[in-house]
Amino acid sequence: MSAIIVWLISNPTILAIGAGIIGALGWGFQQRLAGAKAERNKQAVKDLAAANDRLEMNREATDIERQTTGLTDDQARKEAAPWVRG
Repeated sequence: MSAIIVWLISNPTILAIGAGIIGALGWGFQQRLAGAKAERNKQAVKDLAAANDRLEMNREATDIERQTTGLTDDQARKEAAPWVRG
């Protein structure tokens, strides 16, 4: 039994095949981690764009609210008429 183990450890072909398998597994694991990181980065970009859109919409709504605060009911109805479904 020990002779087989010694032969496997000392055989350069077996060592090369083993090193190749270990290298391929390491490379595959690294690629999997890189893909996960790229997906997280892509999602972070989308989340940032959505947050910026919400912030811009909030600013627009606040500006319009400030403009319409002093309107009478008739003026407000006339201002809102294009946005109301009939």
